Amino acid sequence: MELSRRVQRIQPSATLTINAKAGEMKSRGLDVISLAAGEPDFLPPDRVTDRAGKAVEGGHTRYTPVPGSPELRRAAANYFARFYGVQAEPENILVSNGGKQCLYNLCQALLDPGDEVLIPAPYWVSYPEMVRLADGEPVVLPTDPENDFLLQPEAIKEAVGPRTKALILNTPSNPTGCHYSQEQLDRVLEQALARDLYIISDEIYDQLVYPPARPASAAPWLASSPWRVAVVNGLSKSFALTGWRIGYVLAHEEIIQAMSKIQGQSTSNICTIAQEAAIAALEGSFDFLEHKRGMLSRRRDLALERISSWSGAVCPRPDGAFYLFPRLDAYYGGSVTDSTSMCTYLLEEAGVALVPGAAFGDDRCIRLSYALADEELDKALTRMGEALAKL
Repeated sequence: MELSRRVQRIQPSATLTINAKAGEMKSRGLDVISLAAGEPDFLPPDRVTDRAGKAVEGGHTRYTPVPGSPELRRAAANYFARFYGVQAEPENILVSNGGKQCLYNLCQALLDPGDEVLIPAPYWVSYPEMVRLADGEPVVLPTDPENDFLLQPEAIKEAVGPRTKALILNTPSNPTGCHYSQEQLDRVLEQALARDLYIISDEIYDQLVYPPARPASAAPWLASSPWRVAVVNGLSKSFALTGWRIGYVLAHEEIIQAMSKIQGQSTSNICTIAQEAAIAALEGSFDFLEHKRGMLSRRRDLALERISSWSGAVCPRPDGAFYLFPRLDAYYGGSVTDSTSMCTYLLEEAGVALVPGAAFGDDRCIRLSYALADEELDKALTRMGEALAKL
């Protein structure tokens, strides 16, 4: 049997592959510390899990409308009013299985075969593959650590061609943690919208921005460019609900309807218990995150201090998320010739699982997550430094 050309064009998720390999090594009794996972190590607030338990007891086990229950869509719309002053209606919201399916549905709804999508690199591993699954063509725009891996507005003008249809942005970024200020983001959006590009802004980490930096969003642009802006968010990172699969997208009502058609023929509504939990999350206080942000920024600074002692390593100081993306190509040579062999070396020599930068579009770097206990993080970074010193 021959598989479709579509599935043969895409690559498996590198982060999931690395996590699986690290788990297999741990199961054999090996001492492996994983810095590869893209999820926080804290628990959601009690009000969220309590609401989920009550939903089970109350029999909330029936289908809801495909784009989510009316109450949840209203709560998600209110989120943008609460944090960004954007007035939206429930009809502007679709709730899906994590931010990932929101992004997938957007690509399916917007792209025709051959349409080009601009994707700044480093990028989250799934962006190019989602574009390819919609028969589009990803166009990668490289960025540099000297500019905090942020896309410069003039790069858009140079990259736009006759088939360029959309731009995917991510702030704070996975894998770099770097973050656009609102002014920087607005300059990029102005350039893209002036060229009639559709903006897909992935803001899943917007609540994990560390002071004095402040969250930034493309949501305010929906008022002036309603047909050109979609904002993706969710509760996986801010509320540590990665396994609950709760994402939502803000967009023009007709685009939401198009996405609902796609979701209706693929997965229908998301889990009703998770929807109830999401209502409790969005309608309640976000104050608990102040402590979490402090905890994560402290770990970031610990990791950066260690990385700065590695000769030849270059790493910007990010303002959000929980990743670092150090450039380690100064260590390449011999059997370590790229980011993939570097990660293999560090896994075997130091017992530390990482994700190669090649998966994110920059083979000079590796991605590490600092969303784990201080002691484990310190141990992993010590091992990495010792292993790199041997190269």
